[in-house]
Amino acid sequence: MRVFSKAQIIARFNPELAVSQLEEGFIAYSEGKVQVPPVQGFAFKGANGDCCVKSAYIEGSPTFTVKLSTGFYDNPSKGLPSNDGLMLVLSAHTGQPLALLQDQGWLTAMRTALAGRIAARLLAPAQVKAIGILGTGMQAQMQLEQLRAVTDCRQVILWGRHERGLAAYTAFARELGFGVHSTQDAAEVAGAANLIVCTTPSRQALLHSDWVQPGTHITAVGADAPGKQELDPALVARADRIIVDAIAQCSQYGEVAHALGSGQINAHQLIELGTLLAGRAKGREHDGQITLADLTGVAVQDAQIASYALAALCT
Repeated sequence: MRVFSKAQIIARFNPELAVSQLEEGFIAYSEGKVQVPPVQGFAFKGANGDCCVKSAYIEGSPTFTVKLSTGFYDNPSKGLPSNDGLMLVLSAHTGQPLALLQDQGWLTAMRTALAGRIAARLLAPAQVKAIGILGTGMQAQMQLEQLRAVTDCRQVILWGRHERGLAAYTAFARELGFGVHSTQDAAEVAGAANLIVCTTPSRQALLHSDWVQPGTHITAVGADAPGKQELDPALVARADRIIVDAIAQCSQYGEVAHALGSGQINAHQLIELGTLLAGRAKGREHDGQITLADLTGVAVQDAQIASYALAALCT
């Protein structure tokens, strides 16, 4: 078994190639060609942390992947990153471990950011006047990096809880060429931006329906485990198009689960991202529509990004 470090993985990683492989994975998942066992989840309330174990196999692939991902959200106060993890790639012919990708959670963060990029490409309004970002961590940074490929907008309205995080993110975004206005009032983000990305581990709604303008697209990636929530269920219900990465998973947790549980939407309104990518469903039809992508993170993304990374490392 070969072992690769985070630095090695990043050095050989090309997001332009990886994003195509992720799209293929989403389509395969929605066509029923992927084995995705139930997610194993752990909650560590005393440490404000969680851990998930996800695995997937795409029909016909020579490999399958098992991924472990952790989020311990008080770590920054201890001088540690919030997220960590690794991926194990195994042969689908012999079961032998082929590679351990010691990415420290980077591949999980990247595949999430690339999914956000895909959603924005398909669903964002034609004219993005400002990008709203909720959160100031690594995922918030990676989402903004990837959005550069799908929109010319270079104005950011940033929300965060702490001045230190806002200042650090502002410096980061300006280095990328963005103008930044920061705030601790999420209503200000909704009032100014029509492409909003939510990236926090919040357990209560941050964005409310009556704040959001017609024509806005929202990508929500923070509610990736039971109990997490960034959006008012009434906002989910207000969306003209609700796109999810996996109907089965988003029915259990994520923004959609809260709206389903309160009876404000029904499952027939949900469209999988793979179905949209395959052209079998309609996305945004005009710039007056509100669109939502609820991305809880499906294991096929891990299988695809691990497969791509391993191939890149071995060439």
